[in-house]
Amino acid sequence: MKKNKKIVLAYSGGLDTSIILKWLQENYDCEVIAYTADIGQEMDRKKIIKNAKKLGVKKIIINNLKNTFVKEYVFPMIRGHAIYEGVYLLGTSIARPLIAKDQIKVAKKFKAFAVSHGSTGKGNDQVRFELGYHYFGPKIKVIAPWRIWKLKSRTDLINYAKKNNIPIPKDKKGAPPFSVDDNLFHTSTEGKVLENPKNSAPEFIFQRTTSPEKAPNKPTYVTISFKNSDPVSINGKKLNPEKLLEKLNQIGGKNGVGRVDLVENRFIGIKSRGVYETPGGTLLLIAHRAIESVTLDKDTMHKKDSIMPRYAELIYNGYWFSKERFKLQKIVDLKKSKVNGSVKLKLYKGNVTIQSRITTSSAYSMKKVSFEENKTFNKSNVERFINFHKKKLK
Repeated sequence: MKKNKKIVLAYSGGLDTSIILKWLQENYDCEVIAYTADIGQEMDRKKIIKNAKKLGVKKIIINNLKNTFVKEYVFPMIRGHAIYEGVYLLGTSIARPLIAKDQIKVAKKFKAFAVSHGSTGKGNDQVRFELGYHYFGPKIKVIAPWRIWKLKSRTDLINYAKKNNIPIPKDKKGAPPFSVDDNLFHTSTEGKVLENPKNSAPEFIFQRTTSPEKAPNKPTYVTISFKNSDPVSINGKKLNPEKLLEKLNQIGGKNGVGRVDLVENRFIGIKSRGVYETPGGTLLLIAHRAIESVTLDKDTMHKKDSIMPRYAELIYNGYWFSKERFKLQKIVDLKKSKVNGSVKLKLYKGNVTIQSRITTSSAYSMKKVSFEENKTFNKSNVERFINFHKKKLK
């Protein structure tokens, strides 16, 4: 093994990346560095270290990126109200750029000639990772095992694991696991019975949300306060971005909020079915739209809505670090300093309704909107307004 040649592998400690780690050792004459980004996923640090050491890894790096993830990636996306294909809140998509950025940083630190990831050849994540790799380390080689090795299926992976004494985890039914991705923002579950869209999602796959049927029989109320368009407190208590999202996940999850079952169009052209849980993100999105409704002018709101589909698509496709996304983010954030106030939500068995919006902003005028007679709005101008738009019909 040549000490001067290194590969940094995005390593979760699970089945897929453990197999990849072993495969890299067998096929490349160099040292493999195990890199894990802690972005709030369910993880066992001791297990990651133990599994990596068992495979002969000497350098194991676990970086805590949770606060950065929420503040610099999730919050900007919430400000843009990004939803892909009308349903998906982009929980996996938004995490990959940060992981790629930090993984390249580690590769540069240890002068690695290559980085590697465990994304499959049919998925979106390979694109997201590799666009991020290219942006921050264009000269660093990318090794994508799923596109070059002879293991073609989940069965092949399990057989390879058995052959090399790599532990195979089981799901709650005692079978090899679903494909799961999770972070502080969401959990996604794909594969197995979910691959056939006619099958209902079994209840046992849900990890962070209670079923609406088993949610509390009494409503829960939560107030989210915003400053400069970002959430800063829950029920009057200030929290940092990481803790704030954690708290909203607990509140939303307990009340059955944030479940989505969708068939999406992947960037590479394949349709896939998945089940997503985004409890805290769902609450943030609803509350943010509500506070903007009383703080921003019509033109700004409508401009944001018009660019949202493209903004969401860029994130989904892995273009977080593109010039176009940066440009759209400037539009999203143009008047964020005006978005201040609080929104009270009512949560009940999977449903979220807005109870109140409180702000000192002058964008919403009770005097102008009131049905009571007043002098703040000249109704005689409305006839001229209508006549002007009549001409546009011709």
